[in-house]
Formats: sequence, structure tokens, C-alpha cells
Amino acid sequence: MTATFTVGRTDLRRTRWEEPPAVPLVAGAVRMRVDRFALTSNNITYGAFGEGMSYWSFFPTGDASTGCIPVWGFATVVESRCEGVAVGERFYGYYPIADEVVLHPAAVDAQRFVDGAPHRRELHGIYNQYLRCSSDPLYRPEDEDVLALYRPLFTTSFLIDDFLADNAFFGAREVLVSSASSKTAYGLGFCLAARRSAGGGVPGIGLTSPANVAFTEGLGCYDEVIAYADVTRLSPEVAAVYVDMSGDATLRATVHGHWRDRLAYSCSVGGTHWEGLGGGKGLAGPRPILFFAPAQGKKRVADWGPQGFQDRLGGLDGLSGAGARSGTALADGGGRKGPGGHRIDLFGLARRQGSRQRRPDPGRVSLGADRGGLNFTVSAADTAGEHR
Repeated sequence: MTATFTVGRTDLRRTRWEEPPAVPLVAGAVRMRVDRFALTSNNITYGAFGEGMSYWSFFPTGDASTGCIPVWGFATVVESRCEGVAVGERFYGYYPIADEVVLHPAAVDAQRFVDGAPHRRELHGIYNQYLRCSSDPLYRPEDEDVLALYRPLFTTSFLIDDFLADNAFFGAREVLVSSASSKTAYGLGFCLAARRSAGGGVPGIGLTSPANVAFTEGLGCYDEVIAYADVTRLSPEVAAVYVDMSGDATLRATVHGHWRDRLAYSCSVGGTHWEGLGGGKGLAGPRPILFFAPAQGKKRVADWGPQGFQDRLGGLDGLSGAGARSGTALADGGGRKGPGGHRIDLFGLARRQGSRQRRPDPGRVSLGADRGGLNFTVSAADTAGEHR
């Protein structure tokens, strides 16, 4: 028997642990023990957009009314019938919230493999890659919590910044970022600040709840931080791009109604306010366009090559420490100057947050109870009831 956490596809609060029987391995398959993963607002977005974005398709439950929300983390091979993937090897990648998962490695090489399961072949490739920790230049055992929490999110942040810059910010003079205290949002703020420090880009303005204003200002990533209720105090004469991490339909309508034709682009990214989600019909200004990070990633891999993409990502992030170790980050350890002139050390921030991660009670896992506030890593010891 293996334990798998499932949710209602139309009601994320309807949760339960399923215990399906273990699946015997066929030739070419491996059984992975899921050791550690991150659970954040990003995963709530996977659930909120599960149907439209095919997130339910990665780890089907066999029940059309339930789904398994994917997470990013680390797993160890405990059984293998695949040549080139050995028992005891550890991989970073996309997993279910479960004790274990059976994968079907294809295109195995020294760095990674791709899950070649038939039901995943039509899904986007970025989610199907599993990286060998033994050959991953970003990996260090002591950084697992930080990497699980930040690596997938910062990659999205990097790609949003790249997409906006690739389009000359659509002629805008500022970027508005909702749910600004979320990790993907302030990763974007970090990238915008780095671009500004290098003499390019436009100011980033973080929009957040009143309770999160002080925290978000303390990040040092944004030129300005304001509460949602104060967004209309900003000048509608300054052309803006809206990067919507919240998905909140009321806030979106307010932003569109305030800037109208001066809103140069409306970029829909996430759904941290998943209870307030709504469509984009009838809005003033441009039609909201969904940003799909894998599409921009595919474009840049084609432009720069796989290694070139990783070099650019690793050279900017300061997150894993790899940039500083390889000499590709700034000489002072990867920190970037924020809009106020002080250093932004995203890796240091991640470490400080990682030391305060909240551990869930395995008997009381609840999604969406603290909107936008999910922020912890989960290990095998946690699911056994040992909280650290």
C-alpha cells in the first residue's frame, strides 16, 4: 500500500489520503520514494488551473472527480527495472504528494531522464524531466529545502522578466505585480531590480494585502509596495503592465478600469486568490493573456541552447549559491542592488525563510485555509508524524 493525497477537482478543500495498492514494476520502470517536496501557493495554482492546464493529467487518481496536485522535490530510486537508473540514486523533479511514484524513464543520460509514460507524452516536457542530484551543478544536500521551495518558482520569475524584456515591456513605464509577497512574484521583483541595476528595465510595483505590506517592503525587490485598496492612487497616465499572480477577478477589474488603454499588457500568471478567480471578459483595456512559462522556456532553450539557458538562469539567481561558486554571479556573493540601492540576496532570504518553514500536521493537511500563506517543505519524516 502507498499513501497518496488527493483533492476534489472542483473543491480543493475536499481532501483525503488514498491508499491504493502498490503497482508492480514493468520492464523499464522505476519506483521512486518521495522524500521531500515543497508545498506553496504555486501548488494551489496547479489545483485551481488543473482542468484547463492539464495538471490533473500528470498523476491520475483513476477517479474523474479527484486529482493529485503536483509538487516539486526530491525522490530516491528504491526499485529499478531500467538500465541506467540505479537503486539509491536521487532525483529532483515533479512528483505527486505521495509516499512513492512509479516512473518510466526515457532518454536517460548522465544528467537526467524524461518520464516516458504514455499518459505524459503529450504533456509539456519541462514537467517530465528528472535531474540527477549527483550531476546537477545547483544541488547541495544542505540546500534541498531552498531548492524545492524556490527553484521552480524562480525559473518562472526569470521567464516572466525575460518575456517582458523581450517585448520591450510593451512600451510600459512600470510593472504592477499582484500577490507581491508570493515567492514567484518577488522572484520577478528581484529580476526587475537586477535589470534596473544594470541600467535597463522599468520600475516594479508590488501589490499586496495590508498585512503583508511591511514584509514585502522588507524584501527590497520592488520600487514601491502598496496595498490592494490603494492601487487607484497610482497615476493612470503612466503606462503599465499588469502581472497578475493572484487571479483575483475583482482586483483585475479595478486595475483594468483604472488604467484602461494605458494598460499596455495584462499578463495572467497565477491564482493565489483561488476563491476569487474569474474570467477576463468585458474588461477595459487589453485582454488578459495567460503566461505559460514552459513556452517561453522552450523559446529560450532554442535561442540559447539548454546549457546557455541554465547558465543565464544560474548566473542571475543568486539562489542556490551556484552562481557565486562558479563566478557567474556578482563578486559580493550574488546579491543584487535593489531600487533603494541596498543589496538583494535572494539566496540569503530563502535560507532565512527556510529556517522558519512551517511543518504540516499530516492528519490536518488543508489547502487554501490560509490564502497565499502556504509555505513549507515536507519530508518523509513529517508524513510519519515526526515534526522538525
